[in-house]
Amino acid sequence: MAQKFSQEKATAAAAFFLKLRGGRMSYLKLIKLLYLADRLALDRWGFSITTDRYVSMDQGPMVSNIYDLITQDQEQKSFWSRFISPPLGEWEVQLKSDNLPENQLSRAEEKLLQEIFGTYGTWNRWKLRDFTHDLPEWQNPYGTSIPIQISEILKVQGASDEDIDGVIKDLNAAESANNLLGSRT
Repeated sequence: MAQKFSQEKATAAAAFFLKLRGGRMSYLKLIKLLYLADRLALDRWGFSITTDRYVSMDQGPMVSNIYDLITQDQEQKSFWSRFISPPLGEWEVQLKSDNLPENQLSRAEEKLLQEIFGTYGTWNRWKLRDFTHDLPEWQNPYGTSIPIQISEILKVQGASDEDIDGVIKDLNAAESANNLLGSRT
């Protein structure tokens, strides 16, 4: 099981990267940075920042729900559309204002996003794409998409079966708690 997708968390992480980049970037690059951030967060903490699910696509591993938010027509009232533009020329997105979503990211998450941007932020989208093609969890989908399980990401990063089972149990417990609390409101 994965975390339940939070459009608010995903938007905050994307907006944070966009702000670091000056407000605008290729959405392929943005998707790659978000994937790499989640990959590192899973390795360090056992949970992701964006709460997205992952798939192998022709352009490499992707954050699936975020890709859909960018590329598909979204209702104008969505949280994402309040902060981030639809695709512009050259397949870019940009912040709609300098105001970022508040109270979505912890300081540790912001620090990790800054770390990822410090390492990969100067790379262009094609270098990032090529780099992510070399990640061991990516499989060539030949024009379709193949799900990437959190357990696969953890395994290729060297986590033991016991650690992977613990992460999955923790994610399942958190999801169950969220469902229980959500049903009471």
